[in-house]
Amino acid sequence: MNTDLSKYDNSWSNPAGNSIKRFCWYFTNLLFLKSHWNPISKLKIAVLRVFGAKIGKGVVIKPGVSVKYPWLLTIGDNTWIGEDVWIDNLAQVTIGSNCCISQGAMLLCGNHNYKLPSFDLIVKPITIADGAWVGAKCVVCPGVDVGHEAVLSVGSIATKSISDQTICQGIPALSKARRI
Repeated sequence: MNTDLSKYDNSWSNPAGNSIKRFCWYFTNLLFLKSHWNPISKLKIAVLRVFGAKIGKGVVIKPGVSVKYPWLLTIGDNTWIGEDVWIDNLAQVTIGSNCCISQGAMLLCGNHNYKLPSFDLIVKPITIADGAWVGAKCVVCPGVDVGHEAVLSVGSIATKSISDQTICQGIPALSKARRI
C-alpha cells in the first residue's frame, strides 16, 4: 500500500462551530490558555465557558494548556489540568470530577487510518471518569475511556479503555495492578 495524500478528504468532519468562531477561538486559545504569561486559572475558565465549555467548580488550569474546541469539552468539579496539556478534542472530551490530567498529557480524539492509501481521519470521543489520574506525558487515544479512579502512569499510551480502579502503564498501557 502506498499512501496518497492527494486523496485525503476530511470534508465530512464538522467540529461544530462556524469558521469565524474557530478563527476567534484560535487566537483566544493562544492568548489566554497556551500562553505561560497567564497564570490565572479563573480567567482561563471564564474564557473557556464563553466559548461553550462546561466546567464545574474548583477546577484548576495551569499555564500552557491548549484546547482545540472548547464547545466539545466538559470538566467536572475539583479537577486539575496540568502545564502543557493538549486537549485535541475533534470529538467530545468529558473529564469527570476530582481528576488530575498531569503536565504534558495529550488527549487525542483524532487519528488516521494508516491502512488506507487516503489516510482517512478517525474521530472518537474520550471520557475520563471521576477520580482518574492521567500521568505526566501520557497519551489517551481516540475512543478511550479511563475508568473511575483509574491511573495511567507517567509516559504511558492508552490505546484501549482502562477499567475502574486499575493502574496501567507502558506503551501500549497494560494493567499492572488493582488499587486496594
